[in-house]
Amino acid sequence: MPTITDSVTTPDGSCPVSLHTPDGEGPWRAIVMYPDAGGARETFREMADRLAGFGYAVLVPDVYYRNGDWAPFSMATVFSDPKERQRLFSMIATVTPEHMTSDAGAFFDYLAARPEVRGESFGTTGYCMGGRTSVIVAGRVPERVVAAMSFHGGGLVTEEPDSPHLLADRIGAAVYVGGAKDDRAFTKKDAETLEKALRGAGVEHTIEWYDALHGFAVPDNGPYDEQAAEKHWAAMRSFFGNHLT
Repeated sequence: MPTITDSVTTPDGSCPVSLHTPDGEGPWRAIVMYPDAGGARETFREMADRLAGFGYAVLVPDVYYRNGDWAPFSMATVFSDPKERQRLFSMIATVTPEHMTSDAGAFFDYLAARPEVRGESFGTTGYCMGGRTSVIVAGRVPERVVAAMSFHGGGLVTEEPDSPHLLADRIGAAVYVGGAKDDRAFTKKDAETLEKALRGAGVEHTIEWYDALHGFAVPDNGPYDEQAAEKHWAAMRSFFGNHLT
């Protein structure tokens, strides 16, 4: 798939991005794909290529750009290496809801100005940390998001005042949440709380459980599960096909 490497000017600097498009002539509707905690890397560029093959322009941002030219993480060892784990979590802490919101506005403006893209509203999808971002952006920038997906997203329901589920009454997008089994970051109780919030706000939504562990959809994650990953690709094809036309 054709890929453009570029940068997006945000209120806080310059965010490196890759834009993946289908073969052929556009313009196409666009989706922002938010990476997991490991950040933008080759795995996500490959995933963006596959999603682009469904007929979309797909933007993958470096959500850690505020950390400068950061060294890539090895997903095989990052959680078992104390120093790398500490570095990872310190970088995760820089991706605040306020930063997610301001960055999203810049990403959407960038996409709307691209000749490969049509429309002023967009889809979002994300994994782990990025799944949380996808839902937060749908609630904080509701006028720009028509379809939001989250796969093994963590922290969708917390006791904090900025918990994503508390944004339900602001969300105008259709929402899909794919949960992992035995996931302490998104439990059955969390799903019940989220479902109640979305239903109460009249948000069209689906919460679906995958018989696989947290990280099942991302190929370089240890718990990657091919069967569950294929199910998630089918869900994306169907969901965006129904809501991002």
